[in-house]
Amino acid sequence: MTRGGFKIVRCGMKGVDAVSADTTHAFGRHIHDQFGIGVILRGAQKSSSGRGIVKAQAGDVIAVNPGEVHDGSPLGASGRAWRMLYFDPGVLADPVRVLTEGSIDSAEFAYPAMRDAASAACFLSLFRAMTDPHGGDSEIEGRENLLLLLARLIDRRNRQRPHESTKAIAQARERIDDDPSAPLSLAELAAIGGISQFQLVRGFSKATGLTPHAYLVQRRLQRARNMITQGAALADAAHAAGFADQSHMTRLFVRTYGMSPGLYAAAMN
Repeated sequence: MTRGGFKIVRCGMKGVDAVSADTTHAFGRHIHDQFGIGVILRGAQKSSSGRGIVKAQAGDVIAVNPGEVHDGSPLGASGRAWRMLYFDPGVLADPVRVLTEGSIDSAEFAYPAMRDAASAACFLSLFRAMTDPHGGDSEIEGRENLLLLLARLIDRRNRQRPHESTKAIAQARERIDDDPSAPLSLAELAAIGGISQFQLVRGFSKATGLTPHAYLVQRRLQRARNMITQGAALADAAHAAGFADQSHMTRLFVRTYGMSPGLYAAAMN
């Protein structure tokens, strides 16, 4: 977007507002009735709240709790750019219960700003999944990124690390392998082995090096590539592999293999 803009981005989940901004505007003291999570993309800003004065720069994750009075001013004449997701408290209740194994259904973000590259990358993936107009498998991607992000942000002092079942992870992987084109959800995959969704994401990542969503995408790409090799039309391969449409497959194909499905088909056939 152009500098000086403040844009509300269409979001695919009810109870979540997405914002993309690039501005020099200084915001006065105000509150939100939602949880806010974001990332500074460019520049830097200073804000004050009940948690003191905080400075955040490009790459930092920023967070605000409902009812928390805060402001925000740019550091420097060029302003700053950021992306933000605002969640109604009810939207986060279930993910928080998942993370805390049912012990609580509300939480508080521990830090108003945090320099953590993994969390920033997780948020940007979440933002993309939440605002993806093509849909596709963004639900499972969004769910797992939300859980991973909340696990880093919410205050869960004195909680023990749960143990993931090797069998449960294997069962989830087998379910994906059996039919990667199926519209799977994180809840369904976790329920197969009787573990929480967060345990699934963490255990699956440890076992395979990929999150369930990333593994699902790779299996779908493999199926599409095999079909293209056998001469299938690109649209047919995309549909059979479980992608929302051909353009959805193409974006992920190029990102993974460095060439479009059309070029791959020409090379193979």
